Amino acid sequence: MLRVGGLVPLTTLDYPGRLACVLFCQGCAWRCRYCHNPDLIPPRGGEEIAWAHILDFLHRRRGLLEAVVFSGGEATLQTALLDAMRSVRELGFKVGLHSAGIKPEALARVLPQCDWVGFDVKALEDEVELITGVSGSGRANWRSLDLLLASGVDHECRTTVHWHLFDPERLWQLAGRLHQRGVRNFCVQLVRTVRMLDHQLPAMVAPEETEQLWEHFGRLFTRFEVR
Repeated sequence: MLRVGGLVPLTTLDYPGRLACVLFCQGCAWRCRYCHNPDLIPPRGGEEIAWAHILDFLHRRRGLLEAVVFSGGEATLQTALLDAMRSVRELGFKVGLHSAGIKPEALARVLPQCDWVGFDVKALEDEVELITGVSGSGRANWRSLDLLLASGVDHECRTTVHWHLFDPERLWQLAGRLHQRGVRNFCVQLVRTVRMLDHQLPAMVAPEETEQLWEHFGRLFTRFEVR
């Protein structure tokens, strides 16, 4: 059964244009320094929600909710995800996924069940390891991006930015690389929380040129947003 460490019963933010709930799946193989859900990193959580309870909740929300988003952690690491997605689809819900593509083959297995994917591009390929702390994570992240783009599944790419780990020039290079690959929807997620996995990260101070950078991004992508 799918291991779920948390549930948001209603959101308008996590699946574009749909009323959705979010299931936070337990377990992640990366250790992103700005992670604000460290309780979801271990493969087993102390307060997991039984899958039977999730199904009961979804049965009661039919006709009210439109979509179910599988988030994390990293949902694709769980072998039960595919069956869980099928069960959700059988109940009449759209299926959303938040993923960083930690294992490309695992992402490829579930993409046919997805109606929409919010994909986390961590950084330029050769800099991803500086964020995740895991060797080979850049190759996996960008290979999964290519699989997503080739699948035809509706998607948004997003990059979480802490200005201690990024600078405007590298973020601009990243955006250009995404644009070249055909990404049209891009979001920058600014770190705001003080609850980060790496307690040594300093307080975030935005560079002066960010407003100009956002204007450039707005011209580069069909849809661009800062959150």
